[in-house]
Amino acid sequence: MNTFLQLVVNGLGKGAVFALLALGFVIIFKATEVVNFAHGSLVLFGGYLVVVTRESLGWAGASLVGIVSAGLLALLLERFLLSRSRHADANSLALLTIGVDVIITEEIVRRLGVTLPFLGDAWDAQPFQIGGITLFRTHLVALLVAAVLITAFTLAFKYSNWGVAMRAQAENREAAALMGIRSSRVTATAWLVAGVLAGVAVLFIATQDFSGAGLSRGTHSIALAAFPAAILGGLDSTAGAVVGGLVVGLVEALSAQYVSFDFSKSAVFLVMLVVLVVRPSGLFGTRESTRV
Repeated sequence: MNTFLQLVVNGLGKGAVFALLALGFVIIFKATEVVNFAHGSLVLFGGYLVVVTRESLGWAGASLVGIVSAGLLALLLERFLLSRSRHADANSLALLTIGVDVIITEEIVRRLGVTLPFLGDAWDAQPFQIGGITLFRTHLVALLVAAVLITAFTLAFKYSNWGVAMRAQAENREAAALMGIRSSRVTATAWLVAGVLAGVAVLFIATQDFSGAGLSRGTHSIALAAFPAAILGGLDSTAGAVVGGLVVGLVEALSAQYVSFDFSKSAVFLVMLVVLVVRPSGLFGTRESTRV
């Protein structure tokens, strides 16, 4: 029983990180109807900036630089690439993000070389026990940070001018434009927020507790595991992104323990496929994910 409870808590901690990443996918999709396959490279970019500035700025300062830089890179991608291709269809723009992802990822991996730096200095590799259950500080901090950020986003999405504008644009882009909503501003902010969330997520991914490996190509692969979470919850549902992320974290943790570690990577996609067969729009989505 203790093992099961430990897996659930740690799985929820991992799921919280996947939820942040899945939320980034969903925010961009709601604003643009484009699936951003460059999300993994935003994670790597933020982590790389932490690595190169940590010695001079300290961990906290470097982490802030990494988070802000990931957000700004996402904004630059939207401003200088996607906004200039606004007449292209969503599938073409999705393919464009794949090309961007390959370029950024390969350059960062080249710069890292053989070094695999860990980033979670403040919480990594500091397990503790409660009632015979071993808990990892990284997962608990991830749960707390994700709860704060997701709550802040939910409040902004419901009550701020940007949130109202984004919901109106997601519902009917043409009608929103006629009402005076500036589509470019909504879209730019969506990309900025998604990039910031990616910058936060990498501080937990590149740790011994989460992945067992430092910042590397594997970090990029882990980040893309959030895509099934977004699909599972529904690409147009922010609540679905959160639920999908938690489900992915739990499925990975439980299947790795009770089946095998290798199967745990496939189990996430198996659950996603089962959900899509039953409900093509995802658990909370209103539009079919298969159209993307």
